[in-house]
Amino acid sequence: MNITYAAVLESAEIQTYITQADASLLALGFTEHSFPHVKRCAQVAGDLLAQLDYAPHQVELCRIAAYMHDIGNVVNRHDHAVSGATMAFRILDKMGMAPGDVAAVITAIGHHDDSTAFPVNAIAAALILADKTDVRRSRVRNRETITFDIHDRVNYAVERSDTVLDREGKTFTLSLTINTDVCAVMDYFEIFLQRMLLCRKAAEKLGLTFKLDINGLMLL
Repeated sequence: MNITYAAVLESAEIQTYITQADASLLALGFTEHSFPHVKRCAQVAGDLLAQLDYAPHQVELCRIAAYMHDIGNVVNRHDHAVSGATMAFRILDKMGMAPGDVAAVITAIGHHDDSTAFPVNAIAAALILADKTDVRRSRVRNRETITFDIHDRVNYAVERSDTVLDREGKTFTLSLTINTDVCAVMDYFEIFLQRMLLCRKAAEKLGLTFKLDINGLMLL
């Protein structure tokens, strides 16, 4: 059966897992991983493949994978990519999704986490790029933490965040405006260097070069 992104969005079961997973991350002090994050990932990842002329069905599967990629946090933050892929397998199989489509979705989910991430295919690559470039002030839950938590400080310092695909130039750029009174640019690299290197690998999988623009300076 051809399970659509719209059908996945309407699933009360998936909504419950996303909500509870984010509640656990809130208790642990992590940034927002709820609907704003996963829907943004679905939009950025899906739009990227669409703009690169991937088949509409591939784009649809990419949006589904991006929307569901963090549900494993409902089990535990540790190994959440693996637990999330396992959960997605059960959910999507129960919904009647074709095995090949299930395989595409769970492969991407299972390869998105920082420590084990790898762009094994186009869907995984697009998901990595969408996930790792979601840096923004609104993901910070508690402004009091920005004085001592570097992750929150870096996210809070970001006043503008955009991703731009240049098809002709074959580049995918994360463009940030950072308030350097809140966070030094060096702090961003201290926290996100590994993620930016992942983005470089993911972009290469799609035939692109990843670029990072901070305050008008091209740093990667």
